[in-house]
Amino acid sequence: MYMPFFFDPTMLILLPAVAIAIYAQYKVKSAYNKYSDIKSKSGFTGADIAQKLLKNNNINDVQVKRIEGDLNDHYDPKEKVLNLSDGVYGSNSLAAIGIAAHEAGHAIQDYDNYKPLSIRAKLVPAANIGSQAGLPLAIFGFFLQSQIMIGIGFVVFLAAVFFQIVTLPVEFNASNRAIQQLNQNSYLDSNELQGAKKVLRAAAFTYVAATLVAFANLLRIAMLFGMGRRD
Repeated sequence: MYMPFFFDPTMLILLPAVAIAIYAQYKVKSAYNKYSDIKSKSGFTGADIAQKLLKNNNINDVQVKRIEGDLNDHYDPKEKVLNLSDGVYGSNSLAAIGIAAHEAGHAIQDYDNYKPLSIRAKLVPAANIGSQAGLPLAIFGFFLQSQIMIGIGFVVFLAAVFFQIVTLPVEFNASNRAIQQLNQNSYLDSNELQGAKKVLRAAAFTYVAATLVAFANLLRIAMLFGMGRRD
């Protein structure tokens, strides 16, 4: 049975997950915009907080750098660089402080040899290949009636799914470390801390949504395999 790509019935499985992912993006942008307008009483910027948390944890080999963009903050464990976006690096908002502390949390994970972080780093190359090639291989295999190609697509895509699964504890743990550090060092008061928590929770929801999308696509590939066998 041949059918055009846009009539692929497995797309219906993906739609709920995509809807959740879109909602998650809306929530994180909404929380970010709201708490970007609320300044911290301490006056510390995102860069200040990142540097303070690194120092408090005796981490001296990580640089804090400013990068262009919006909500693209990240910690690079290979280069030992904590990259903060324009809206976070020099801002003293609750959103900026929460995000900077979260990224510092990743650096602390690295310093503590947190296993899920190292596993995720090792999975990056395979996950990139899996996310880019897995589903196309399966779809081409379906149209070519090649069960082997669909199976290869499934196996390759598993790396992308596993990457998303490992990412969840890494991100949740970094946020927990961030809130704990901000609270212990009194960089935010109790009310301010709630604002930072809401930003980080919204960000965490995007990772949950990404995992759901990955699982939905894996199920699609499994369905294509089953449909191919029937044909």
